[in-house]
Amino acid sequence: MPKVYNWQLGREMTYRFEEARPQRQAGAVFDTNKCIACQTCTMACKTTWTSGKGQEFMFWNNVETKPWGAYPMAWDAKALNMLGPQTWDGGTYTGKTIFEAAETGEYQVGYLPDDMDYAGPNRGEDELSSVMSPEKFHLRLPHDAWFFYLARICNHCTYPACLQSCPRTSIYKRPEDGIVLLDQSRCRGYRECVRACPYKKVMYNHVTRVSEKCVMCYPAVEKGIQTRCMRTCIGKIRTFGFVSPPGKVREDNPVDFLVHVRKVALPLLPQLGLEPNIYYIPPIHVGSKAFLKMMFGPGAEQAVATYKNAMEGNDPELLGGLMLNVSTDHIIHKFNVSGGEVAGFGESGQELVRVPLKEPTIVRPAFDESLAVYRYNVT
Repeated sequence: MPKVYNWQLGREMTYRFEEARPQRQAGAVFDTNKCIACQTCTMACKTTWTSGKGQEFMFWNNVETKPWGAYPMAWDAKALNMLGPQTWDGGTYTGKTIFEAAETGEYQVGYLPDDMDYAGPNRGEDELSSVMSPEKFHLRLPHDAWFFYLARICNHCTYPACLQSCPRTSIYKRPEDGIVLLDQSRCRGYRECVRACPYKKVMYNHVTRVSEKCVMCYPAVEKGIQTRCMRTCIGKIRTFGFVSPPGKVREDNPVDFLVHVRKVALPLLPQLGLEPNIYYIPPIHVGSKAFLKMMFGPGAEQAVATYKNAMEGNDPELLGGLMLNVSTDHIIHKFNVSGGEVAGFGESGQELVRVPLKEPTIVRPAFDESLAVYRYNVT
C-alpha cells in the first residue's frame, strides 16, 4: 500500500490511497476543562439530524465520562487492544496503527459493535462518587478517583478508515473543506465502515438499512456558520474553524494557534493513525500522566502546563484564543489580542466579535440609596 505522512505520528505510515489533503480542513478544538456534560450539544445534534426511525440510539455527538464511559460500550478499550504495544520515541510513534496492524488481505483492524453496545449511553459512568473500598466495590483501580467529560463527534480524519473500507465507495472526503460524507444512495448496508472506524462514529440504521454519520453541518459551514453542536455549547468549550497541516500554519488562525503554535490542543488517540481533525485540550486535574499520554499522545503533559500558565494570566494571547470559544455563530478565521481584548474576524476580514480577556466584576452596595432598601446578594 502507499506511504503517506501523518504529522501527528511524526512519520510515514501505510494507507490504501495516496496522500491527498483538501484545500482546507474543517476542524475544531474542545476544552475538556470546561465541559460540564450538560448534553446540550448532544440534544442539539439529535433534534437536528437523528430524530427519525432507526435513529433512537444514534448519537452523532455524544459526551462520555472518562475513564469509565464509552459510547458505544468500550469502543476505546477495544480499539487500543487491537493495536498491540503503543510506544513513542519522543514525538515519533513507533508502534503500529490500525492500518499497519491489519492481517494480510485486510486494510485495517476493526470490530463490529453489538446493537446493545449503543443502547446505554452514559450508563454507569458516574457511579464513582467516593473513595473506592473493598467493602463497597468489587473493582480496584491503580489510580485516584478522578474523571472528566469527553465530547465526541466524527473526527473527519485526514486518513479515514471508513472511507478506505467501503466496497461501494460511498464515503468520500470533500476537497474544499475535508468534511467526510456518506452517499446513502450508494450504500448497501455492508457495515464495513462501522467495523473499520475505531472511534465508532459511523452508525447503521436498521430501518433504512444504510449507514449514517456526522455531516459536520456542512450546509451551515458553506455559509460561514458554525455547526449546531458548536453554537449551542453552554460551557463554551468549542472552537470551530479550519486547521492547517505543518508548513502552512497561520498564527492568526485561532485553531492553528491552539494546535500548532501553543500546542495546547491535541488529537484523540493519535496512535490509531487516522490523523483526526478534532482536537482536545487535556484536563489539568487528572493525576495519571500515563492515561493522558494514552488518550492524547506524548504532548499531553506539556499541553497541561501551557494551559495552566495561560489561566494564571501569563499568556494573554493564548487566553484570548480560548475566550473566543462560542463567542459568535460565525466561523472565526483570524484573531488578534490587544488592549485587554480579543477580536475575531471573518474570512473577508470583517470583525465578528470582541471579547474582554477579563470579565468585569461588579459588586453592588448592600444598601441601595435610590430605593432606600437593603439588598441581599443571594445567588
